Amino acid sequence: MVLVRSFPWIASAIVTLLLIGYVVAVHVLRVSEVRAPSPPTVRVVDRVVYLPMPKRVTNVSIEEALLWRRSIREYVDKPLTVVQLSMLLWAAYGVNDARWGFRTTPSAGATYPLEIYVVVGERGVAVNETQYLEAGVYKYDPYTHSIMLVKLGDVRKELQEAALGQEWVGRAPVNIVIAAVFERTTARYGERGRVRYVPMEAGHAGQNIYLMATALGLGTVVIGAFYDDQVSNVVSLQPNEVPLYIVPVGVPIAPYRTSFDDVARFIESRRG
Repeated sequence: MVLVRSFPWIASAIVTLLLIGYVVAVHVLRVSEVRAPSPPTVRVVDRVVYLPMPKRVTNVSIEEALLWRRSIREYVDKPLTVVQLSMLLWAAYGVNDARWGFRTTPSAGATYPLEIYVVVGERGVAVNETQYLEAGVYKYDPYTHSIMLVKLGDVRKELQEAALGQEWVGRAPVNIVIAAVFERTTARYGERGRVRYVPMEAGHAGQNIYLMATALGLGTVVIGAFYDDQVSNVVSLQPNEVPLYIVPVGVPIAPYRTSFDDVARFIESRRG
């Protein structure tokens, strides 16, 4: 009190410094609260896993995702996170329209013939640092953004055998299996739906998975070489569901990277 009273300018300086310190401390705390990643919200009810809500999780632009998209078959022994799985499934066939429930993938007449299954390996999807999804086969429900367990156990080796022994199917922590109920589309468009519209839609979903995987720093490849009946049996597809794609996804040993400068040089070299 004597010091403050004797030197009012010092008191004023001290008060000013204290106020600045308070403002800085509050700002740091607020920034920390905003930037600190919140734990993923995963709710399990019986056999249904409600996934974290889709949201922006990367800073990769669409241009960069297209630039870096590549088929990748070599993965490290590391799980996907439940957030990554959530975003992959949303990209493949999730809802992006709050009024009509339209999807991320275009569909002829909004008939949506595809069904999305997920084959999860042992410790293949991390929910947090100590918990993992049960190994098994799950079916995706776009409207509730959830997956339902349809078959318990790690069936990746069986799926690999059904895919002509392709090793990346057995090594990937997760395989997305895209199947189709052709009748949903052929009932409206006839044979054209079978030979054109449904396969086109599967291709759209496959590319969406590619781009999201690239943005998430993951590797993937789409596979069409497999025995349909064996895949149907391994995944426990319904009788009216036909498998079209197997899409293994994992953390790549070496992510593909190039630059727009490299692409420009290639194009210029071809222009003559």
